[in-house]
Amino acid sequence: MESLTLLQLNKRIAGLVMTPATSNIWVTAELSDVAVRGGHCYMELLQKDPASGATVAKARAAIWANQFIRIRSDFYAATGQDFCTGLKVMVRASVSMHAVYGMSLVITAVNPDYTMGDIIRRRNEMLARLKQEGILDLNKSLDWMEPPLRIAIISAEGAAGYGDFMNQLTSNPLRLRFSTRLFNAVMQGDKAAPSIIAALEAIAMEQERWDCVVIIRGGGATSDLLGFEDYNLAAHVAQFPLPVIVGIGHERDVTILDYVACVRVKTPTAAAEWLINQGKLALDRLDLIGQQIVCVARDYLSGCKEQLGTLEGRLPSLATAMIDRGNAKLDRYTLALQQIASRHLSPKMARLDALQSSIQVMTSAIVQRRGARLDALAQMLDALSPQATLRRGYSITRVDGKVVTCADEIPAGAVLTTTLASGEISSIKQ
Repeated sequence: MESLTLLQLNKRIAGLVMTPATSNIWVTAELSDVAVRGGHCYMELLQKDPASGATVAKARAAIWANQFIRIRSDFYAATGQDFCTGLKVMVRASVSMHAVYGMSLVITAVNPDYTMGDIIRRRNEMLARLKQEGILDLNKSLDWMEPPLRIAIISAEGAAGYGDFMNQLTSNPLRLRFSTRLFNAVMQGDKAAPSIIAALEAIAMEQERWDCVVIIRGGGATSDLLGFEDYNLAAHVAQFPLPVIVGIGHERDVTILDYVACVRVKTPTAAAEWLINQGKLALDRLDLIGQQIVCVARDYLSGCKEQLGTLEGRLPSLATAMIDRGNAKLDRYTLALQQIASRHLSPKMARLDALQSSIQVMTSAIVQRRGARLDALAQMLDALSPQATLRRGYSITRVDGKVVTCADEIPAGAVLTTTLASGEISSIKQ
């Protein structure tokens, strides 16, 4: 029985597969296990079932070093992405059968339009779904706190983009004082979307403490940003109750978050500059209001000054006129009062005169009666007085100024003073 060596078999297979029909064929596939070794780029090309995601075809492929630099550079310039696992591509390849390494595909060109189209197609599908659900523009419609000074930050701790953002924010020339807090999250790869969603949910639990949310990461390969092309993440941002600022990657980088966030800026530094500018706008508005107040006050004071000048010129004549009017009014009131007094006081005066005459007569009679009574009382008082008693021959005897009424009460040798109607007599009791 005739047999072939393995080498012979591989050569026979090579003769069968390496034909014009398998050369320079455009193939669409998904990249997997991309690796660069020795200047060459090695990978696997996959085709997956759209419904189940199961791999239905696989082939090894390579881009040789003599072409890889050019192909890689052109692809990055067109798409902003490097070759990486998960990327969908359209490549021009030829079947190669090596006796030692087996069959593989040698890639000689890559169509960047296909890759960009696939990313854009998936993004457009997500945007259409968000619009259909009525949540696409929810975050964009939120009102801003003026100025936003309390900032919740979603980024990776220690990342250069986060550091640039904080340096720009804290060293602002306006000396605005921002209150910030980092909600740490994974910002690359498959874990980026669920990690950022978890950070958003943590912020939502204390949303009254914050004015806005900033989602930032620095630049890198555009393929690193594929983790942000996630419907659930976009839906969370679109429906978030606080305004969201997105500053991811470089100026050329775009993700679906740029379409749903309230504000999209180019870089983390640009996010800080936007916040600082909002503070500047608020200060400018305050300055404008202050200037308007000064102008209004100045115009008002100027008008008052003119009015005062006019009044000052009119005051002398006004004072004279007011005094003349006052004097005339006083004259009228005086005349009226005199007339009223004359009408009302004349009868009263006549009555007073009559009362005065009556009082005089009554007073004279009362005085005469009181005088006669006083004379009678005087006579009575004189008759009852001690002096009258003494004139009738009686006397008053005192010892030490006290009237004596009993002789037994006077001790022997006491000096007696006897008062007569005329004079006094001193004696000593034996």
